Amino acid sequence: MAQAHSSTPSATPTREIAEWVAGKPTVDATAKTWARHCLLDWLAVSLPGAREDLVDILVAEALADGSGAAPLVGRSETVAPSWAVLINGAASHALDYDDVNTAMHGHPTVAVMPAVLLAAARDGRTLDDALTAFAIGYEVCCLVGEMTGDAHYDTGWHATATVGTFGAAAGMSALMGLSADQTAHALGSAATMAAGLKSMFGTMCKPFHAGRAAQSGWMAARMAARNWVARDDALECPQGFWDTQAPDHAAFALATRDNGPLQITQNLFKYNAACYMTHSAIEACKSLRDTHDLDPTRIDRVRVRVAEGHLKVCNIPAPCTGLEVKFSLRHTAAMALSGVDTGAIGNYSDQIARRPDLIALRKRVEVEPQAVARTMATGADVVVDTTDGMTLTNAFDVGIPATDLAAQEARLSAKFDALVTPVLGSRSASLRDMVLNGNASPSDIHAAAR
Repeated sequence: MAQAHSSTPSATPTREIAEWVAGKPTVDATAKTWARHCLLDWLAVSLPGAREDLVDILVAEALADGSGAAPLVGRSETVAPSWAVLINGAASHALDYDDVNTAMHGHPTVAVMPAVLLAAARDGRTLDDALTAFAIGYEVCCLVGEMTGDAHYDTGWHATATVGTFGAAAGMSALMGLSADQTAHALGSAATMAAGLKSMFGTMCKPFHAGRAAQSGWMAARMAARNWVARDDALECPQGFWDTQAPDHAAFALATRDNGPLQITQNLFKYNAACYMTHSAIEACKSLRDTHDLDPTRIDRVRVRVAEGHLKVCNIPAPCTGLEVKFSLRHTAAMALSGVDTGAIGNYSDQIARRPDLIALRKRVEVEPQAVARTMATGADVVVDTTDGMTLTNAFDVGIPATDLAAQEARLSAKFDALVTPVLGSRSASLRDMVLNGNASPSDIHAAAR
């Protein structure tokens, strides 16, 4: 299925999506390579993310709720399976270093992978089974995201939490081999469980959203397998998901979509450990600093021009914590211009938020909204005025998917090694090879990632 689609509307989008999922759509070799890259990146961010305070809290609550045998990524404890899906999902979004798809308006892998990988491990399925189901769930994230439109996200809904729930339910339904009727009911349950507010960005609730999306999708499909009944038109029905949350939704007929590549081939990986909407500005600032050997003390004024939607997501003007820094265009620009490694997770600390030189520089950064066609536009223009009268400009757009998959794999492997080696030590290389080259099973991967 291609990204471009006809304007032909659909009266039954929930049913059409369910029939597509149940019809065992083809996931070709290229899409599976992308899926392996997504899995590698998911493990890379989940293992260090599992050490975050918010994960400690969730694990403590899960253990207080009872015992279980399901494994946790990056931790020795075992918990009940639905808790494991939630915790693994939250851990993978805890660093805000996970991948993005603009059609979804959010982060697809953290919503889908925790559910399908654990389900495949528990059911003795192959990694190929898990990756195929993941790619299908990923596609549904993007289908629902495209149809839902921009206003849902702009109004304040966190699409990773809401739209991601549909993707997790679809991926689980594909893995479990549910019928079209059962899948439609799983999507109906997903619709009534989908929730998450952007006002929670910069708090522990944002990564919790990802975990809840994965857990809700897990539950929706498993209940549907037992013939749980929900609305089978939950996206489009009166008082349904779109009627209540998406004023500019536009459902299109799946049959009119071009027979092109799956949306997973449009995945965008992060190489800065902050909100994705800061990345274009970060890269533009880095390039200006390197090209012109900029001394931050010689910077008089910085103008960061981004799509207006960024101002509702990552425009914390004076962050006080490391977590808030991830959502501050001003502070991350100051870090990039000062030569701070924005790819190192340790540099998003409370100390970095309080550094006097960065505070002084961020006060000279102005964020200016630009009129663009889509609020999810990812590009940024940066203008730097120096104290000696120079004006330097640069534009960057991180929203362009890679075309050289070998180069992408090398870059992701370097990111994986940097993040996972401090957690697993010498075992990290073995886990990386299991994902990229081996015939390991999902249970093998879970065992190696503890």
